[in-house]
Amino acid sequence: MLGLKLPTDPRWVNLAEKSIAEILIDHAYCEQKAASSCISLIVKYPDREKLVEVLTPVVAEEWGHFERVLEKMKERKIPLGHQRKDEYVEKLQNLRKKGGSSEEQLVEQLLINAIIEARSCERFKLLSEQIADEDLKKFYYELMVSEAGHYVNFVELAKEYMPETYVKARLQELLAQEAEIIKSLEIRGDRMH
Repeated sequence: MLGLKLPTDPRWVNLAEKSIAEILIDHAYCEQKAASSCISLIVKYPDREKLVEVLTPVVAEEWGHFERVLEKMKERKIPLGHQRKDEYVEKLQNLRKKGGSSEEQLVEQLLINAIIEARSCERFKLLSEQIADEDLKKFYYELMVSEAGHYVNFVELAKEYMPETYVKARLQELLAQEAEIIKSLEIRGDRMH
């Protein structure tokens, strides 16, 4: 369903488990950025009623995830610390086509958001299946289900603003490029992406 062209290297989950404090910190900021991204889309496109309707509850859900990650950190006495640079998201954002209509620009951002959600979902699945911490296993399973829903939301919204054939073709192009990004990045256990 997620369409990712390259699975996460299996070594990532082992490294992540050894750096779970760093993963939780990075994850908290990922959730905050996901909520902010949806807010930005609503502010930029307030006249797109369907977008506002679909993304408003996503904002609340992503912020709720941010709060839940903070709770897990507090239980483990892990301070939030400073936000880190997200090379993965930066490289994805650089794939956006420049120019074009307002609808094309909107669809570019929706599809990039969809891919970020897909990769997060895949990594949450790995954590839910493979880490030893039973509490975090359950936590990441719940978040995996949610992120899959967000992926669908973004792709379906894109189809509201551009023809389905265009959306499907562009998504496949972006997914192929995302695989190249994943291949090019160092496998790090202290980052969610």
